[in-house]
Amino acid sequence: MQVAPIPALDPDINDVRLATANVVNRYVIPNEERLAYSHPDRPRLAEEVRDAVKKAGLWAPHLPREYGGMGIGFMKHAYMNEILAWSPYSNALFGVVAPDSGNQTILIKYGTDEQKKRWLEPLIRGEIRSCFSMTEPDAPGSNPYAIQTRARRDGDEWVINGRKWFTSGARGAAFAIVMCRTEEADGAGGTREKMTQIIVPTDTPGFNIVRTVPVWGHDSNHCEIVYDNVRVPLTNQLGRTGTGHQAAQDRLGAGRVFHCMNCVGQMWRAFDLMVRRSIDREVHGGRLETKQFIQGFIADSYIDIQAARLMTIHTAEVIDRGGDSRTDISAIKIFVPAALERVVDRAIQIHGAMGVSGDTPLAGMYTGARTLRIADGPDEVHRIVIAKNVLKRYHDGMSWDFGV
Repeated sequence: MQVAPIPALDPDINDVRLATANVVNRYVIPNEERLAYSHPDRPRLAEEVRDAVKKAGLWAPHLPREYGGMGIGFMKHAYMNEILAWSPYSNALFGVVAPDSGNQTILIKYGTDEQKKRWLEPLIRGEIRSCFSMTEPDAPGSNPYAIQTRARRDGDEWVINGRKWFTSGARGAAFAIVMCRTEEADGAGGTREKMTQIIVPTDTPGFNIVRTVPVWGHDSNHCEIVYDNVRVPLTNQLGRTGTGHQAAQDRLGAGRVFHCMNCVGQMWRAFDLMVRRSIDREVHGGRLETKQFIQGFIADSYIDIQAARLMTIHTAEVIDRGGDSRTDISAIKIFVPAALERVVDRAIQIHGAMGVSGDTPLAGMYTGARTLRIADGPDEVHRIVIAKNVLKRYHDGMSWDFGV
């Protein structure tokens, strides 16, 4: 990976990008085979890489300094992600492990001092793991208000009943952050249901892991869970009653930019692998690079990467300056994973049988790209969001300004 300073970019961001690339180039990419989770060398080698990351001051970019992280803010982390994404092993080695990283961010913002001491601090130290329990098999994930899992007050406890699935990392987790429907007074003598996030220790009676859900035909740690009269103290709720939807949006908004910058980094590596393969591989009387089909692949992938990267950076800049980023977030959520799918598909085609094997990261990139078109909201819902936002502006007597 060749990374040069970007002209006119904040020098601190350039420093972070270059330092991250140095570690990924030196310690991660050359050792990917041994960093595989099934390899016996992984525990020792991973610890060596983590030490190098910490020595370089690159540990946990999502955390504030007072919690042992980099405290670098949104933009630097976004730019850092495109470098980390060159390898599927980088994020964990830099202290960014989903869903723990998202849960840490939510606990920092919404957690009480007691919750931080009991759950956040050991989570950051790596003494425990966590999971996030929101998606349900019987409710469309594209509509968070359709969630059916309910928590009702009973004295000084919440009693939770419902069914979740794709709760990532549930096996081995010490606690789950669970999205529930709760009731509160509506000020007119009635009640209304709102979303609330509640911390549930996984050893609580009634927390039942039914199965792990196979993904793309392979085992996973995405679990289906039944909450059967699960009782936890009222003090386990995160933030005020009814703030769960906002907490989820806090998690997802910036997360979609990070996902898209990860996509850009993966595209970058897939492009690099594809071009090198076209130069090295001889077929039908010449190298692949001499074939016009392949030259078209290279050109189209270059266009996809540039468009995806610039769209994502623009969206990050809008968020960073406090602008209305809803339309841009939906746009990148549609375009960037689809561009990743196209770029990786071309790279697979050029690699032939090797492209679908485990000898390159391309197969994992491809299934990840297809999954991301569903995760964090399906493309169709985001298209509706874009259209509604544009139409509203025109109905208000204005036109769309693409310069802001």
